[in-house]
Amino acid sequence: MSLSWIPNAITLFRIVLIMPILMLILAGSFGWAMSLFWLAGFSDGVDGYLAKRYDWGSRIGALLDPIADKLLVVGMFATLAYLQHIPLWLAALVILRDVVIISGATAYNFLVRPVEGEPTRVSKLNTALQLLFLMVVMSRAGFGWPDEISVTVLGASILITVVISGVDYVWSWSQRARKGE
Repeated sequence: MSLSWIPNAITLFRIVLIMPILMLILAGSFGWAMSLFWLAGFSDGVDGYLAKRYDWGSRIGALLDPIADKLLVVGMFATLAYLQHIPLWLAALVILRDVVIISGATAYNFLVRPVEGEPTRVSKLNTALQLLFLMVVMSRAGFGWPDEISVTVLGASILITVVISGVDYVWSWSQRARKGE
């Protein structure tokens, strides 16, 4: 019996965790929200490891994994902005970047050829900074730690990487589309 379904099941589990995380944040239960957020992040690493280590990768998994990440990040940025723990403009910028990337990937998939998920280095850095930022914001909201300057510095880093990675995606995928790659 093949166990190649396990990474996709873990990704679906991560998607299921999103709503409880958001509900806990709205309820002000930041400790529990952070625990589930950490579990979601850990499960992301596990499913990726299993897919690569045992060659259990699949087309659906390659599409579901970034969708799960984007749903979690967008949901958390929107919720934390709604609660005024992060600036609305930063949440809007992060969400706009993801909408542009998803829209571009969808158009590319239907107009040029099937999309292969290939995150760039700056995109991986951006995602890592966003996840760290979300954890720091929840910790600050729930426990008053770390100080505000840490949140500000991470927010500024996200601003820079969101813009650079967004422009990079649009530029590189536009070039690929022109070449028909």
